[in-house]
Amino acid sequence: MSKVHEHPLANNPAIKNFRKYLQIKSVQPNPDYGSCVVFFTEQAKELGLPIKVYEFVKGKPIIVISWIGINPNLPSILLNGHMDVVPVVESEWKYDPFAAEIDKNGNIYARGAQDMKCVSIQYLEAIRYLKQNGVKLRRTVHISFVPDEELHSADGMALFVKSKEFKDLNVGFSLDEGGPTPNKEYVVTNGERVCWTLEIVCHGNTGHGLMLIPNTAAEKVQYLLNKFLGYREESRKKMKHPHPFYDLGNVTSVNLTNIKGGVQSNVIPSKITMEFDCRVTPNDAVTFDALVKQWCQEAGGDSVTYKYISKDPVLPITKTDDSNPFWKAFENVFKKRNDKLILSICPAASDGRFLRGIGIPVLGTSPMPGTPFLLHDHNEFLNAQTFLDGIELYKELIPAIANVE
Repeated sequence: MSKVHEHPLANNPAIKNFRKYLQIKSVQPNPDYGSCVVFFTEQAKELGLPIKVYEFVKGKPIIVISWIGINPNLPSILLNGHMDVVPVVESEWKYDPFAAEIDKNGNIYARGAQDMKCVSIQYLEAIRYLKQNGVKLRRTVHISFVPDEELHSADGMALFVKSKEFKDLNVGFSLDEGGPTPNKEYVVTNGERVCWTLEIVCHGNTGHGLMLIPNTAAEKVQYLLNKFLGYREESRKKMKHPHPFYDLGNVTSVNLTNIKGGVQSNVIPSKITMEFDCRVTPNDAVTFDALVKQWCQEAGGDSVTYKYISKDPVLPITKTDDSNPFWKAFENVFKKRNDKLILSICPAASDGRFLRGIGIPVLGTSPMPGTPFLLHDHNEFLNAQTFLDGIELYKELIPAIANVE
């Protein structure tokens, strides 16, 4: 791994803060959440804001920094981010993935640079600027830093939203993470695909491998593979852009991830089991569920059975019309800036799903235009200027949504 010379922007205070957070090894499966608590406690002290740390599971803190509004009785704004990052293969990185090095182009290399430590620091830096310039907000703003999002949030947001502590925050609207885009557009997500893990078991006649007996499990598997992979191809054709945050969330993806059966190479298997990873976009859910039932019935009637090993509920999509004043305030910021905003369904899962599940509208965005998609990839980086530009955006977004009447 190389050591790079410091870029001029390395001395920017916001960049220093960002790099300091990136250097905390909050990496799964043993994230250093303790150092995150120390870091954010220091940040809260510098900002002159109260901080609370909750622990519903030992060693997995939930941190909330609050900026009390002029009218604290109004439903508050939640700016959410997760502290944990996914593991790395260090040998595949150009630089130490936890050194937050800046190259000659101003790119900051670190695990979490895109997913999503950048957004958390952008929230704080924007609030730092607003407070220093005497801005007062109508609504209270809470900034949350939660654990284990990369492990499906069972010990993080999933627990937090069920707690009295969360209820006391009186959240009326939330921002969460999005993703980078290769062009100069900004993407905002107002819903998420749901994960359905499907298991199908095909039963059929067995016998010697030299026979051509009818009604085998493999014939039923063939029929189903044709249906599922055909559906997959149709979804692929609907996509106009290969980038995940443009089109992938608006289609349902189906992938065969496991197939098993048989006892020996010369025995026709009496049972073959397949597993499919299905990421279902909300508007497809009812239709797709019906297709699964239909295809299994056509393949073999009672000799083909299926079940969902996991089936996340389909959650409400955050409205993006005049009925949602937070959306209008959000959208107007981009219009005033003459920035192109693309609305999409998030192709993956974020903590926003738990908020939508209890009726809180959520928009997901990570201001990273002109940035390659490197979430969970080797050599994840974010350009320093892009990071600073994101702070400028939040300087406008936070007052806009926090001052909604």
